[in-house]
Amino acid sequence: MAAQGCCFRFVPSAPPKSNAMTGWCFFNTSQTSMPISSSASRNSRAEPVMESYSMLDMAMPFLIILCVAVLALVALALLIKTFYVKVPQGTALIVNDLSSRPKVYFTGAMVLPYLYFMEKMKISVITLEIDRKGKGGLICRDNMRADITVAFFLRVNETREDVLKVAKAIGVQRASDKSAVNELFNAKFSEALKTVGKQFDFVELFEDRVRFRDEIVNVIGQDLSGYVLEDVAIDFLEQTPKVDLDRDNILDAEGIRKITELTSVHNVITNELERDQALKIQKKNVETIEASLALERQEADAQARQKREIASVIAREEAETLKVQSEEHLRAEEARIAAAQRIDVAAVNHQREVDVANQNSERVVMLEKETVIRAQALAQVDREREVSLSRIERDRQLEEKRGEIASVTRERVIVEKTVAQEEEAITTLRMVADADRKKTVVVTEAQAQAERDLVCLVKQAEADTVVSEYRARELVTLADADLRKAERESQAAIKRAEGVRAEKAASGLAEAEVRMQIAEASEREGQAEALVLKQRLLSQAEGDRAVGESDAEVRIQIAEAIEREGLAEAAVLKQRLLSQAEGDKAIGESRAATIQDVGAAEAEVLQKRFEAEAAGLTEKFEAMQKLTGGAREHEEFRLALQNQLDITMASIAANEKIAEQQAEVLSAAMSKASIQFVGGGDNGVFDAFVKSLSVGKAIEGLNQSSPLAAQVIQTGLGMLSRVATERASDRRPDAQ
Repeated sequence: MAAQGCCFRFVPSAPPKSNAMTGWCFFNTSQTSMPISSSASRNSRAEPVMESYSMLDMAMPFLIILCVAVLALVALALLIKTFYVKVPQGTALIVNDLSSRPKVYFTGAMVLPYLYFMEKMKISVITLEIDRKGKGGLICRDNMRADITVAFFLRVNETREDVLKVAKAIGVQRASDKSAVNELFNAKFSEALKTVGKQFDFVELFEDRVRFRDEIVNVIGQDLSGYVLEDVAIDFLEQTPKVDLDRDNILDAEGIRKITELTSVHNVITNELERDQALKIQKKNVETIEASLALERQEADAQARQKREIASVIAREEAETLKVQSEEHLRAEEARIAAAQRIDVAAVNHQREVDVANQNSERVVMLEKETVIRAQALAQVDREREVSLSRIERDRQLEEKRGEIASVTRERVIVEKTVAQEEEAITTLRMVADADRKKTVVVTEAQAQAERDLVCLVKQAEADTVVSEYRARELVTLADADLRKAERESQAAIKRAEGVRAEKAASGLAEAEVRMQIAEASEREGQAEALVLKQRLLSQAEGDRAVGESDAEVRIQIAEAIEREGLAEAAVLKQRLLSQAEGDKAIGESRAATIQDVGAAEAEVLQKRFEAEAAGLTEKFEAMQKLTGGAREHEEFRLALQNQLDITMASIAANEKIAEQQAEVLSAAMSKASIQFVGGGDNGVFDAFVKSLSVGKAIEGLNQSSPLAAQVIQTGLGMLSRVATERASDRRPDAQ
């Protein structure tokens, strides 16, 4: 039955009318050979199945048609994808099919392999540049030559005919090649450029570029073998430099003439304008500077005037302020002094009784203390004097040793320096040595006399010191006796005047206290004056410190004794010294003014002298420049001899001036030296020694004091050495 169900699935809806159809059905459904119409029972069972499949049999053709259509569409899509060629914008597709004329497409087309042939051509814009410069520049209507660069924008016209025309003319590959297109159109574009350029003046090319470009387009036209001219651009336009023009060319000669005429005129105008501009600027600058200077001068005047007025007002106010301050200070000082006096008087009145009681007991103690202090001070003065004398002696010995060392050093250096000069300068040195010997004797005698005077002064000062000590003690004793006498008289007066004792005693004690304070102040002032006097005496007698110290100590003791002699003498001495100081100050100021005037006059005289010397030297140098060679050499030789003579005379003068100092140095250096001379006569070794020593000292002092003199001395020594050498060389042939 299953096989039968399958068999009926392919049986048509109409019953079979022959066994052949039924047999076909049996052949397709089952291998069992059983006819359908053989049994009625089987027909009755197959009717429901045939009805169920009747609708499916009706839809089968439509399904078959749909499948075939889908397959056809898929095959067509695959065919199009495989053989359809697309081209981008700016490209044309040329297809040679089976027809007699090629087809041109701008988007895409079917290209069957082995049957069709396709080519791609670029139809985008191509830029061609025509560059005409230098001698090949563009000639204008006015025969001016212009350097110009023009850009032409070309493309293949987007039509089938033009594309095929270009493809046939130059080929598909060369249609977009710039060099091929340039070869095709360069001559035509150059001719059009020359034709249009000759229709314009040079200036019109700049002023009317649009018309110039349109004329180029019109001359070129539209017949470009399938190409179309999109646009024309003038990229560069400038006059051809005159150096690039050919003077033998008629057109260039005309252009050169025109360029020269125009540029010369414009250069003249430009130069005039520039000069006028510079003149106006300079004039304006000068006016501005003058106005600025005037304003600055006015400002400076105003500032100076303001400063002067301010300074005047400030000075006046300060003077008034100082005046008021001084007056107020004076009143305050007067009030303070008055109050202090009243307070002192009250204090004195209060302490009067206590002081009177204590004075008697303290007087004896004070006298003993004063005696001890005075003895200690005198002992201290003696010790200090001995120490000072020993220090002075030690310093003197040190100076002597130093002088000996310096003398020995100088002697060695001088002997070494003067060996070469001894032969030529013996006469001069002998004269100098004689003068030095005389001066040495005089200075030695003066030194001995000064030392004797110094010893006398020291002894006299010591004697005066002893006398002053005894005199001071005597004055102190007399003062103590007077004081005791005054105290006794005061006590007697107090007892006699019992009624008025309090008032008179108070006033007397107050006055005594004031006098004692004045005495103390005077004593301090006297001590200060004594110290000042001591310093002044020490500064005045610095070279003789021992005598100055002794004299100062004597003066201090004398001043102390004079101070104890009376308060009146101290006050008088104070006033006298103050007056003397003021007088000395006035004298010093007048002397300073006089010295200043004298110095100014001397400076003016020196200035005039130096100016006269400078003028003389200038004239002398001008005259020397005018001399010939021989005259100039003679003048230079004369000047050298004169300089040598001046140096020698200056050395002699310096030796004369420093003879005294040399004597002091020699006396200090040779006072304890043991020198022995062997050989020589009156004018032998000793004269040579003294002579070399003095000359060496003079030259050394001059050499150390002035660099210019040192240079001159070195020059003179060199000349003397050369002269000595020449003379020695002259003597050798004579000796031979």
